[in-house]
Amino acid sequence: MNAADTSFILICAALVMFMTPGLALFYAGMARNKNVLGTIMQSFVMLGLVSIIWAVIGYTLAFGDDIGGIIGGMNFFALDGVGIDTLNSPADNLPHLLFMIFQGMFAVITPALITGAFAERMKFKALLIFSSLWIIFVYAPMCHWVWGGGWMGERGALDFAGGAVVHMSSGAAALAACLVIGKRKGYGKRSFIPHNLPMTLLGAGILWFGWFGFNAGSALAANGIAANAFVTTHLGAAAGLLGWLLAESLHGGKATTLGAASGAVAGLVAITPAAGFVTPMAAILIGFGGGIICYGGILLKSILKYDDSLDVVGIHGLGGTWGAIATGLFASVGAEGLFYGNPAQLWIQLESVVCTWGYCFVMSWILLKVVDAVCGLRVSEEAESIGLDVAEHSEAGYQF
Repeated sequence: MNAADTSFILICAALVMFMTPGLALFYAGMARNKNVLGTIMQSFVMLGLVSIIWAVIGYTLAFGDDIGGIIGGMNFFALDGVGIDTLNSPADNLPHLLFMIFQGMFAVITPALITGAFAERMKFKALLIFSSLWIIFVYAPMCHWVWGGGWMGERGALDFAGGAVVHMSSGAAALAACLVIGKRKGYGKRSFIPHNLPMTLLGAGILWFGWFGFNAGSALAANGIAANAFVTTHLGAAAGLLGWLLAESLHGGKATTLGAASGAVAGLVAITPAAGFVTPMAAILIGFGGGIICYGGILLKSILKYDDSLDVVGIHGLGGTWGAIATGLFASVGAEGLFYGNPAQLWIQLESVVCTWGYCFVMSWILLKVVDAVCGLRVSEEAESIGLDVAEHSEAGYQF
């Protein structure tokens, strides 16, 4: 056990935990005021729900003994054998419990990301059932494939901090949710204007802050790789912000505060799979490209006619995809990509993209259909008109 590494990852785990409340504010500010609490609740509740599922069964499915490269065994069920020492820890420099809870914070925020796609129209009960099933049948297998000794990691796919495990998986699930649940009442006929952009900017700032734990912590040690990931994360976010504002200015004529917040998150998403594998200059190119690509991604929903309320598909789905491909192009730290003489790595990255999107979309579609059959996914038209704050929680975000 290494005391410095342990201290560092304890702090990083706390930073990743803080990202989920930050995401709640980021999303809630973009919702209408009658749905502000409902939107916050969809993210905040994951801190309770997913944490328990992860401790009981999610962790062992993700990091238990490998079964055919597909899923982990039940040897860590209910944290059996997961203790305060390094015994059986996938990171032999960290207490096993610390590795478990650091990974658990990633699990918490991932289904919270999906909620932006169906904001303002999903039943709270249905959300809880779907998210529980999704962690077990989608997130845990994906985590095992990439980080837990499964086939994708063995194949050589590079995903430093969650391009596939977190962002592509949530983006694919978000697309499935948009198609299964349908559009908001009045979508395409009237404007859905964000009710509190300062709240969204605050949320984006918290996400940027927490992302240092997300990416630098994925080095699992207080070392040079962590320092590199910290720097590339910041520069990727900065470049993403500027890339989005450039595209927005050229397309719409003005740079907006919502664009700045969205661009920063797009840059963070894009650099996540590459953070520990690329140089700072490459991170700027990846983040800048992410900002432009994700801005284009949000325009797709008007072309393809799906209602992704808060742009999960455009930012997390496409941003994570670009980041995974860019890793295959620019990797030069501990691994080599196409531009450094290893074209095979780009092909492996493309394989991982196709498999991640295919599995996560199909499984999410199936789970959504199951939940819809059991209890219905969508609130009534009357509840949607009133707003989820009152209809689902008997509260109001603001008292005038």
